Amino acid sequence: MSVEVMRTTTVCEAPALEGDPFPLAARVAGMSMSKTMAVSALADQLRRAGADVIDLGAGEPDFPTPENIRRAAVAAIETGHTKYTAAAGTPNLKHAICERFAADFGVRYEPAEVLAAAGAKQVIFNAIATLIEPGDDVLVAKPYWVTFPEAVTFAGGRAVWVETEDQGFRLTAGAVERALTTRSKLLLINSPSNPSGLVVPPDEFEKIVALAVSRGLWVISDECYCQFVYDPGRPFSATQLSEALRRRVLVAGSLSKTYAMTGWRIGYALGPREWIKAMTCVQSHSTSNPTSISQQAAIEGLTGSQDSVAQMLQAYSERRDWLIPALNNLPGVTCATPEGAFYAFPSIKGTGLTSEELTTRLLERAHVAVTPGDAFGAPGYLRLSYATSLEKLETGVERIRGVLANL
Repeated sequence: MSVEVMRTTTVCEAPALEGDPFPLAARVAGMSMSKTMAVSALADQLRRAGADVIDLGAGEPDFPTPENIRRAAVAAIETGHTKYTAAAGTPNLKHAICERFAADFGVRYEPAEVLAAAGAKQVIFNAIATLIEPGDDVLVAKPYWVTFPEAVTFAGGRAVWVETEDQGFRLTAGAVERALTTRSKLLLINSPSNPSGLVVPPDEFEKIVALAVSRGLWVISDECYCQFVYDPGRPFSATQLSEALRRRVLVAGSLSKTYAMTGWRIGYALGPREWIKAMTCVQSHSTSNPTSISQQAAIEGLTGSQDSVAQMLQAYSERRDWLIPALNNLPGVTCATPEGAFYAFPSIKGTGLTSEELTTRLLERAHVAVTPGDAFGAPGYLRLSYATSLEKLETGVERIRGVLANL
């Protein structure tokens, strides 16, 4: 089976209709389909055809949702928590989010400063939609999570890249300052980073936000991997910044990674009341409330035992410690050690292939699914997820070695 991984167009296109073509809105025509989802779909296609696919492309924990959370969902169904809720989430869930941040970071938020949504992706989409207008610039650090520039495009803004490759993909206040324009309105920060796994140190994080605020920018801090930081690092949240800085910062979080709840679609925002109110208005006319059953399960995740989080982090740490040296032993490959999340982001420039060419060869010839760095604004790199078993990682690396040996 031939799998043209990235050679086919990824731009959103109007469907073919008889007669007049569909008048696709310009804000959608300028967007691209998610390459991470495209790789997963192709891997699934191969798997259904009987191939033994090692999927290192998916950003999804391989652990089951913890039992206490699953039980809470069953109880929610049996006790009738199956109706509409408030658009921004139930009071109990918003209170649980506030209490979790108080316990983890010693900060105080009120329920009016919280919104629950169908995943952090919706949170970020809502946040950008309520702030950005045509003509506004949004600073996006490379490498970036695939949805950042697409959400900016949809809102009519312009993504302005903060270049970081020459400093090892580390985001600094200096890099942000160099990227500022007269139309800059928003800065997006993602730490730990998807895809690089790098972490912005707390002191540098504060400098970055202070710079942005001093220039009149707003800030979205994507903290979906916040709890997955490896020793000697510790979790850090923008909620720990001073009140003066927090007035312009919105935190986007998710239960998908922390509690292995990807399919439950629960994310949240913490931020200024006016921003949360505007986002709630948008959400009330789009999806309305996140799933009532998932909200009840989320309450248990946030307020119940956190042992599963530590167990997952330990497993990711062990996998990382095996994978990074293994990747650095491959011909033409070099890889920095991730400090958080569960991704390796190796350079494959020494192989002589582009990241899209190597992605296609790995899937076609070795049935190994990875994501090309082009999807994250970093051609010449690959993203490999180690949210899978050590056995599959070992098999995947050996298959990659076999492909590289036959270039």
